[in-house]
Amino acid sequence: MSADQPAVLVVEDELAQREVLAYNLEADGFRVIKAENGEEALLLVNEDTPDIIVLDWMMPNLSGIEVCRRLKSKSDTRNIPVIMLSARSEEVDKVRGLETGADDYVVKPYSVVELMARVRAQLRRVRPATVGMRLEFEDIVLDAETHKVSRSEHPLKLGPTEFRLLSTFMEKPGRVWTREQLLDRVWGRDIYVDTRTVDVHIGRLRKALTQHGGEDPVRTVRGAGYALG
Repeated sequence: MSADQPAVLVVEDELAQREVLAYNLEADGFRVIKAENGEEALLLVNEDTPDIIVLDWMMPNLSGIEVCRRLKSKSDTRNIPVIMLSARSEEVDKVRGLETGADDYVVKPYSVVELMARVRAQLRRVRPATVGMRLEFEDIVLDAETHKVSRSEHPLKLGPTEFRLLSTFMEKPGRVWTREQLLDRVWGRDIYVDTRTVDVHIGRLRKALTQHGGEDPVRTVRGAGYALG
């Protein structure tokens, strides 16, 4: 799997619907993580944090509403967009789902084309670089579509790994990323890379960002990791 692929967790207890969703998401360029119940979903979120969650409401034992409530009550998962799927079409049910923390609500039976559009809309919010958007932080500009970076209007030359690192930082300025999180996001889970490699590429990124002067915008957080700003 490419490290650039955004990850979607599909939580659906009906096998046929789960596979249809996975097939369409993978065809649309997403990396898909699958869970058949709420308990498994919560475990997978801790093991492999997704960018977006597509969550069925009606599941045995632990409902989608309860899964959503637990995710939104934790600081490390509350910002993951949740798209709730439900056969409940009454306004009161939609309101309940949204008030629990769901970011979107889709009624079954749904149009797969519409659902994919809703997933992409959430993706633009949390991973704008993956959809070719222009990102800005102070005097740094990153154009994901043209793969160009500049600082104070000076073009910068970045290697592909440094570009992905900067994209990750600029999508969420101020967030502290651990080395392990950066390995997952930038290198991908299928590739073994020593955590010290992260430090090497952070050093290269810092050198590129300060080649025309200016302060180093990448902050080292002792015992935690790195952040932009």
